[in-house]
Amino acid sequence: MPMAFRTGQLSLFQNEGASNGARGNGTCFSDPAFASNKTLSVHRWVPWIAGFSSDFVRDAFDRHLRPGGVVLDPFAGVGTTLVEAILRGHDAVGFEINPYAALACRVKTTAHRLEDDALMGEIRQFQSFYQEQLRLGRRPNRVPPSGFKTRAPFYSPKVMAKVLLSLEFIDAIQDSDTRHLFRLAFSSTMVQYSNYSYEPSLGRRVSAGKNEIEDFPVGETIAAKLREMAEDIRWFRLNLPDDRVQAQVFNGSFFGCREHLRPGSIDLVVTSPPYLNNYHYNRNTRPQLYWLGYVSSPADLRHLELDNFGKYWQTVREQENLELNFTLPDSSLTDKLRELRAIHGEKGVYGGNGWANYAASYFNDCLRFAEGLSYALRPGGTALVVIGNSILQGVLIPTDQYFAKIAERAGLEAVEVHVPRATRVGSSIIKSGVRVEKAAEKHQLYEAVVELRRR
Repeated sequence: MPMAFRTGQLSLFQNEGASNGARGNGTCFSDPAFASNKTLSVHRWVPWIAGFSSDFVRDAFDRHLRPGGVVLDPFAGVGTTLVEAILRGHDAVGFEINPYAALACRVKTTAHRLEDDALMGEIRQFQSFYQEQLRLGRRPNRVPPSGFKTRAPFYSPKVMAKVLLSLEFIDAIQDSDTRHLFRLAFSSTMVQYSNYSYEPSLGRRVSAGKNEIEDFPVGETIAAKLREMAEDIRWFRLNLPDDRVQAQVFNGSFFGCREHLRPGSIDLVVTSPPYLNNYHYNRNTRPQLYWLGYVSSPADLRHLELDNFGKYWQTVREQENLELNFTLPDSSLTDKLRELRAIHGEKGVYGGNGWANYAASYFNDCLRFAEGLSYALRPGGTALVVIGNSILQGVLIPTDQYFAKIAERAGLEAVEVHVPRATRVGSSIIKSGVRVEKAAEKHQLYEAVVELRRR
């Protein structure tokens, strides 16, 4: 099947630098939680705080996709949807604004083209180089990124020297695909031997009651990751039904999709946008972004924050009054924002007004996202959007229900809101004719799958 792209596509590397049984209409989705991916071939390469399981994606394909379809993930993360699409014989398109995550997507979907002998030979050369340089006690020529600042040393002196020696070798790898694989092996392990950790946000180890790391087998850890990758690449190649399928990764915002996609060219969308929880992906991937050379100063991160879906609370909290850019009849969204804005006015930007600005910007972007889906999907095509509800300043926000209504405003049909992950399982919007407040009685976080169809 021909790919769905316009001409003038961007290349990622142009700039280096178990279901609980929730049902509706007789349907049931697998639990979308990412945790199960941590032990699966290829998916396990990069630890990621968010995303969804490969089981969920495969389930979606079985339900909604014909053989040889075109799959889109507007928030590709580290590539679960794209990898599973290729393994099922479908072409795939992914948009990912974070350069580190986009690197992971690209490497995962192209690494099967690497030759086994050449890759294993490069890994052995890396180990020999690393061990020899340590034996000689040579000081590395490579230097750490000057713009990367942390409150405490990110690496101890001993670990820093080992990291820099490892990067010297990686920088000199001639084959670009192999070099990118090595870069991913380093960046996916680099926090493991630092004085920081994810709890789940990035913070100092000592703040989490952990000892700082004085020394660590850095090269051995990178080599072990590379051997794991090589093993998974062989598995991937054996399980690839058609080596002609391809995935295209755009390192940019989905809001620019019209520049890269033909209208009505996508059969199925499987995605999960950032939740209304202010998890700061850019800040939490700062080590990777700086050490891989994608950014060199805080100013370089600014466009990622401004172009990010939903912005961040820190980005919009100081604005006086950010409102919705649209109306949503038969919805409590405006009332929710008004309620939120009135809370703790004495706290300034930390009060309800700042959080109402954050929520308003999020739902404004929900409309832009839904309009992009309406543009990209073929008539009759389906979008499955995994999204969670939120609680801001004690105010319950049924994000999934609001998004379903916003999608209808953009010309899509809200078929159903499934709830495969909830303690209290409720009914869902069916053909958008029934409005159900799933968490009205008590504050409870759940995860939903909003099923949309292009009319």
